[in-house]
Amino acid sequence: MKYVIVLGDGMADEPIEALGDRTPLEYAETPTMDVLAKKSEIGLAHTIPEGMKPGSDTANLSVLGYDPKKYYTGRSPLEALSIGVDMKPDDIALRTNLITVSDGDEPYEEKTIIDHSSSEISTEDAAILLDAVRKELENDRYHFYVGTSYRHLLIWDKGSVVELTPPHDVLGRKVGDYLPSDPVLREMQKKSYEILSRHPLNVKRKEQGLNPANSCWFWGAGTRPALSSFEEKNHKTGAMISAVDLLKGIAVGAGMKNIEVEGANGQLHTNYEGKAQAAADALLKDGYDFVYVHVEAPDEMGHQGSVERKVQAIEYLDQRLIARLKEALDASGEDYRMMILPDHPTPICVRTHTSDPIPYLLYDSRKAFEDGAGVYNEKAAKAGGIEVMHGYELIDKLFEEKK
Repeated sequence: MKYVIVLGDGMADEPIEALGDRTPLEYAETPTMDVLAKKSEIGLAHTIPEGMKPGSDTANLSVLGYDPKKYYTGRSPLEALSIGVDMKPDDIALRTNLITVSDGDEPYEEKTIIDHSSSEISTEDAAILLDAVRKELENDRYHFYVGTSYRHLLIWDKGSVVELTPPHDVLGRKVGDYLPSDPVLREMQKKSYEILSRHPLNVKRKEQGLNPANSCWFWGAGTRPALSSFEEKNHKTGAMISAVDLLKGIAVGAGMKNIEVEGANGQLHTNYEGKAQAAADALLKDGYDFVYVHVEAPDEMGHQGSVERKVQAIEYLDQRLIARLKEALDASGEDYRMMILPDHPTPICVRTHTSDPIPYLLYDSRKAFEDGAGVYNEKAAKAGGIEVMHGYELIDKLFEEKK
């Protein structure tokens, strides 16, 4: 038996008037998921524990079977694992986004947060800009590390876990209300604007019609994580396919294999086909029992507030990834179970994550579930009457472990 989770990050949403009061998942053309839904269990699951923030960190830990209340120590430490930073026990990791703020003459505190991803900046451009920041701001206590695209890392030696706001939660708002309370971090953010706003690369980006990556933004502080081994916990070998450092870091912490896919970039135009092929190869050629295929695009389009592009991301996921993976698995003759779901909703109306339960689809190639819904979306999941109150128990459903 082979097992696979296909996760469309932030795929769930609210009904949108422009889509005829349908969600993007309802509206999108998803022929593969429709076929699967006719033979699948469709239900709701709560991936965000009560009292915790609805982040991709807590939610993906849940989907992988790790109770966030037990295992979560912050988002950035997981990303640190991904890029090979060996944190000391008293280190604090902070996500360092390269964001776009308004570039008028107003004081930094009066600037508006325009774009949390700086037009989905490339890792190559970001590395050049972060190097300029490093040369002026790095010292014995603060060390910068390049991650992927706009997502980077600051390690604070003997630091504190301080309360910080994710920039995608406050798009369109003034910077001043959300600056770090720690005076050093606050001053570093302000100085980063002075460094980056005049950088030749940002001047060039503006000329090209791209948003300049003109400020660092710190958030997601945490301490070194300690995840238990996925294989020891589930008695199955596992592999991760993702372009996002957070997911790669979870895999490192859990002792799973990270599989790199050329052209996978965490954006709308990622290599869907390559991810499908890599998943099929991991299961059918390399002998892995379980593969987790993560696609960031629906979440990014939700943060951007683009209805059209979020629908497109869901259609690409269905037609370019899930269809190809299903075809490969069917052709192999192997029995398999596939779960399709988001980690959390990222509704267009708020452009950030919410804690609402998510719809999941569970397919088994050996049998058809009774009373299959015939369609996979939020409404069908709610109508199905199945509700998993603890998201970390979803993995037991996939592996047919009684809970």
